[in-house]
Amino acid sequence: MLDDRAKLLLKALVERYIADGQPVGSRTLSKASGLELSPATIRNVMSDLEDLGLIVSPHTSAGRIPTARGYRLFVDTMLTVQRNPFGEHSLAHDQPQKVISNAANLLSSLSQFVGVVVAPRRTTVFRHIEFLRLSERRLLVIIVSPEGDVQNRVIFTEVDYEQQQLVEAANFLNANYIGLDIEQVRERLKNEVESLRAEIASLMHAAVAANSEVLSETADEVIIAGERNLLSVSDFANDMGHLRRAFDLFEQKAQLMRLLDVTGRAEGVRIFIGGESQVIPFEDLSIVSAPYEVDGQVVGTLGVVGPTRMPYDRMIQIVDITSKLVSNALSHHK
Repeated sequence: MLDDRAKLLLKALVERYIADGQPVGSRTLSKASGLELSPATIRNVMSDLEDLGLIVSPHTSAGRIPTARGYRLFVDTMLTVQRNPFGEHSLAHDQPQKVISNAANLLSSLSQFVGVVVAPRRTTVFRHIEFLRLSERRLLVIIVSPEGDVQNRVIFTEVDYEQQQLVEAANFLNANYIGLDIEQVRERLKNEVESLRAEIASLMHAAVAANSEVLSETADEVIIAGERNLLSVSDFANDMGHLRRAFDLFEQKAQLMRLLDVTGRAEGVRIFIGGESQVIPFEDLSIVSAPYEVDGQVVGTLGVVGPTRMPYDRMIQIVDITSKLVSNALSHHK
């Protein structure tokens, strides 16, 4: 446990390092903390903090910088987040994919780092279905989701249907199956297939298969904006190896998605600091993230990826505000 003096000095050191990017010496720390302490006293406290693994002295520098453990203590116990300093922002109640893309760009532009959004899985529920005859035994299935996403699939059938039969089948399906998800439709088909007219049963099976195919192709998608912002971060610009590892992470979208998926199971903003665990194997990167909702149900995650030396208070506000904007835009899009 740290005493109040040690906490105040650690807080001042982390804030100064985030602001300047330079190792913090005892003289600078004395001014930054506002404490009337001798340089010798401050050096003793810094030595204690170093023994606890909260700060470290890089190379031969007389100054100290925070470790991942030091950042974690700062974030968990010393961070004060003020009210929204960014003014009013909004996301239009647009198509879901447009909202997600705009959110990634907003995260990037506000943070000046990288904005990342895991898009929600496409719904398995129908709002409307149509069949269009293209040629003999070749049909176009048009499936509209409750969010307005339109999926088109060409299917081949064993029987050659007339367009009038297709219209009749679509009308029946829209009247009886709308609002059910794929699994519910499958179950009902098993039970009702005997009583359904053959062409309707056959077409419904084809539609279910087509929509299942769409869903398997459109699993969670990661939208990334602002990777080039990292080129201007001094921590990376001075070490191309750091920058290359960061870009590798964005290339490996599946790994990035797994990192963000951890946050989708928790409420509110979460912070992952590079180097403190295997969750983020890159010591130089941190992620500030939060889940977003549609009509009260968590459907995805968004966040900011940037250097470990990021202004966490500001990032928390940006991520929190954006998650609320996305939730609002998607919940009001019908």
